Amino acid sequence: MNDQQPYDPYDPYYQQPQIVGYDEYGQPVYQQQQQHQQEPQQQQQPQAQQYDPYTQQQGYGYDPYGQQQAPYDPYAQPQQQQQGYGYDTGQQQAAVDTTQWNIPQQQQQQQQSAPVEEPAAAPAAPPAPAPAVPGQRRSAPDGEYKTEQFSFIEEPDADSEDVIDWLKFTESRSERREEARRRGRSRVVALVVVMALVVVGGVGYLWYAGKLPGFSGDEEKRNTATGPQKRDVIMVNLHNTKNKDTSTALLVNNATTKQGTTVLLPNSLAVADGETGTTGTLAKSIADSGSQSTRESVDTLLGTKISGTWRLDTPYLENLVELVGNIDITTNTEVPAAKKGEDPLVTKGEEQSLNGQAAVAYATYLGDGESEVKQLERFGAVIQGVLRKISEDPKGATITVETLAQILEPPMTEQDLGAALANLAAHAKVGDYRTTVLPVAEDGSLGDKATETVVKDILGGTVSAPEQGAALRVGVKNATGDKADRDAARVSIINGGYTFVDAGTADPAASSQVTYGDAKNKAQAEEVAKTLGLPVSAVKKGKAAPNADVSVTLGGDYESG
Repeated sequence: MNDQQPYDPYDPYYQQPQIVGYDEYGQPVYQQQQQHQQEPQQQQQPQAQQYDPYTQQQGYGYDPYGQQQAPYDPYAQPQQQQQGYGYDTGQQQAAVDTTQWNIPQQQQQQQQSAPVEEPAAAPAAPPAPAPAVPGQRRSAPDGEYKTEQFSFIEEPDADSEDVIDWLKFTESRSERREEARRRGRSRVVALVVVMALVVVGGVGYLWYAGKLPGFSGDEEKRNTATGPQKRDVIMVNLHNTKNKDTSTALLVNNATTKQGTTVLLPNSLAVADGETGTTGTLAKSIADSGSQSTRESVDTLLGTKISGTWRLDTPYLENLVELVGNIDITTNTEVPAAKKGEDPLVTKGEEQSLNGQAAVAYATYLGDGESEVKQLERFGAVIQGVLRKISEDPKGATITVETLAQILEPPMTEQDLGAALANLAAHAKVGDYRTTVLPVAEDGSLGDKATETVVKDILGGTVSAPEQGAALRVGVKNATGDKADRDAARVSIINGGYTFVDAGTADPAASSQVTYGDAKNKAQAEEVAKTLGLPVSAVKKGKAAPNADVSVTLGGDYESG
């Protein structure tokens, strides 16, 4: 509580004290003034002095240090000063006790009549509280600090959840980066290994295929068979429904060398009938004996194994080209239209696009004065163009054959033909395909060139041993100059139970000769010599024809009678 001068209700000169501030409890602090108006005599007392709130006057007034002092009494006797600091107000009683008086009217009059100085400007509103600042921590009574005063003591930094999470994050991120580096290095190493394998494999394939520059021979050497190889051969007979002409080709798939070949057979090729042994042309055999007998005769002549015959009439060839789409081939002549004045069916040039009708016209066209070989080459070009358009998938090729709705001759089936065409198409699409003509002599016989380049290299190399129970194949070459001697020898060979193979003619020779290539055929070669009326001394080991087991050359000592 703050002390103030006692209120005297009977004092007309009393003035209400001025508020100079507020104490620590929020109570107003009043200014203490001397009572100059109450007693005039008091002004004459040397002890009475005017109150100065800003001076340190002992004995009365406001004590800024919170000690309560009694108000000044003008009638009281002065007391002895203590220690020279003024009056001792600790024992002085107040002149009038106003604590029990409660007169609102007088208080209101006093508030209205007494001049009141304006108090110091008080803040209109309490200022915003400043941020709380934690006070100074005090130690416990026993002089020791408690752990609750330092929250961080309870959770050390190393065990803090945030610190642990951060350590885990940085550790996992470092591990991920290291793992990414390891994966990157592994990918680089794997890529290098793969590239090395690709390069080595590519070089090896080129070397194996004979396509590596500096290590490959000419075209003939790349396609030369050097040993037993796996081949699949089918015969194609193109029948022209308009003029009844035929064209024959052998489609050879060499699975060992990954090569495909079309071997064109001239119609003048001399073949022997399998039953009668009579010799005739290929065209006559197809017309008279049919596909199966002709296939067997060609088998015997060439020493190969033909799996089946595909008879392809010109209307089916036209439909086949339409099914696979127009073919693009290089043409060697212009094929005129059926009527004069119309545009030609086929134009001469490279990469000519032919539809079904144009393809048939080009495959069967033979110009005036041209040899049969020219027409065969055009037929072969159309066949190769079709193979480039057929699917490599056996199922897809089979669907094409089935869509063609063609009746095939046994033992050929749609599935067999589709699989064979798919294998040939795989070679034709990558350029591993060629077309060649079997060379024949004027009399239709096979010469040495034919047997060495086509029969041996393309169709089968060395002649394989005949199947169990199969007749021995005897190739007869006439060197007597008399055609009748060949016919007499043919009859004798067939009557002896052997298979006759016409080997053509040769320059006249004085003596006959019987040659065998395989030692196991020596005894049979001697029997053949006896059958022909030749001495056993004429038998010798040597090089037999590719399409025969035993070769016979009829010389001047041969007697047909």
